[in-house]
Amino acid sequence: MARGFSKVIIVGNITRDPELRSTPSGTQVCGFSVAVNRNYRDGSGEQKENVSFFDCSAWGKSGEIIAQYAKKGSGILVSGRLEQRSWEDKEGQKRSRVEIVVEDFNFIGGASDGGNAGSSKAASSDVAPDDISDEPIDLSEIPF
Repeated sequence: MARGFSKVIIVGNITRDPELRSTPSGTQVCGFSVAVNRNYRDGSGEQKENVSFFDCSAWGKSGEIIAQYAKKGSGILVSGRLEQRSWEDKEGQKRSRVEIVVEDFNFIGGASDGGNAGSSKAASSDVAPDDISDEPIDLSEIPF
């Protein structure tokens, strides 16, 4: 039997404020949903838009960071694995859902909507605008 593999990467906007909960053992888990827009042209050439919604869960420190810095409307890139959960509801009906278990994430956008504050791979710049020269670059000095 073939060994399974599950990997998903999405970019979108958080649809509701993330909800941080604790398991009985004390592990933090953050639940949130991401809307992903897709624009395309139909057979007649008319521009269309399709929106898909994906439930996500982030465990531990990642979940704490997302709950602290993200809010409804924040842009986010999420990579993780798909996981299916099954249960019976109060009426005895079998229910199931597939969600993305976050393995890595990056906030997308400016500081007003989350920015890179607290992202798992926050970027920083050591170059100030005053350090940039207007002189042309001598390509013979490049070592490759």
